[in-house]
Amino acid sequence: MTNTEESTPSPEIFEEYAILSVRDLSRICAVDERHILELVHEGVLNVVDTDSPEWRFTGAALRRARLALRLERDLEINLAGVALALELIEELEQLRRRARHGL
Repeated sequence: MTNTEESTPSPEIFEEYAILSVRDLSRICAVDERHILELVHEGVLNVVDTDSPEWRFTGAALRRARLALRLERDLEINLAGVALALELIEELEQLRRRARHGL
């Protein structure tokens, strides 16, 4: 392993600890900042720091935004449908975790 590989965090670690601005999120997701704002207003993304003059998002929001944009693009779902689909996906994941752990 080279020094570059050692110092570069994996995407999972980056996403877990990242705090991102609207600009960061839009750049990483390759969408306009207005689209990120629409995702927030539709309830798809949650802002972590509402007291700050600039909204901040966690790495979990990055994963959620990427999934939302894929659903929107690939399945041509509107934002309300994306919000519902994400809610159902998360509920399904919770049920699967419970089933694995025998709860």
